Amino acid sequence: MNCWSSFAAVLLTSAAALLSADAAPIPSTVSPINSAGARDPNTVDVELVLAVDISYSMDIDELALQREGYAQALQSSEFLQALKSGPTGRIAITYFEWAASSDQKVVVPWQVIDGPESADAVAAVILNTPIRRASRTSISGAISFAVPLLQDNSYHGLRRVIDISGDGPNNNGAPVTSARDAALQLGIVINGLPIMVKEPSYSTMDINDLDIYYEDCVIGGPGSFAIAIKHRDKFKDAIRSKLVMEVAGLSPERLVQPVAETRREPRVSCLVGEKIWDDRWGK
Repeated sequence: MNCWSSFAAVLLTSAAALLSADAAPIPSTVSPINSAGARDPNTVDVELVLAVDISYSMDIDELALQREGYAQALQSSEFLQALKSGPTGRIAITYFEWAASSDQKVVVPWQVIDGPESADAVAAVILNTPIRRASRTSISGAISFAVPLLQDNSYHGLRRVIDISGDGPNNNGAPVTSARDAALQLGIVINGLPIMVKEPSYSTMDINDLDIYYEDCVIGGPGSFAIAIKHRDKFKDAIRSKLVMEVAGLSPERLVQPVAETRREPRVSCLVGEKIWDDRWGK
């Protein structure tokens, strides 16, 4: 059995435990029942921001795979099963694409997903929006753009998560660690999907250890995790697994570098992207 098959088996076992009658409830500080005893329509299991890289380092095939991966993940039986496992059985989701620190575009405004029909509707918007590309890579800009999306919407999530995918380190805008730390102070969890399907070259901003960079410089918060994609044919599997875990409130126990919830010295420079850019093209 290969590592992805093992990972899927662990994930499905964990999801089944969540659905069992004896499974412990997911702790929350927000009640899905309001003071009048009725279910609050704005309470959801998770407020999930999908922040997707569209920088020029991503080729058209990668951008299309990324779009298809998110759309198909939302429609998958695994995702819909995970949706049922939460206290409310619904999530609020928004999807935006990003590049430079000043370049973010919302593709899917906040929508509630509570079953196949609403999942299909969000997937259709993602697939039918024209693909675009833009310059620079500002993970810090994406995080800073995502925070007010979570702070200012009308939903009350039991958890709040920013999900960032990208194929290179931050090279524009504020340092990524400052944006990350500001989000973590608000109780927001950041997960990552580092895309490593191409060999790094001098003409790109790719780095060999992007997975470690994401683990030490980008993600954070209780239960945070990063899943690296190192082969094109694993794009869709990785996206689906990540979304299922985020909706069900799970974290992988293996195959992903565990992240300490206390500060530690990064194994790579969190300013590596800025240094590469300055060395090659100047400030």
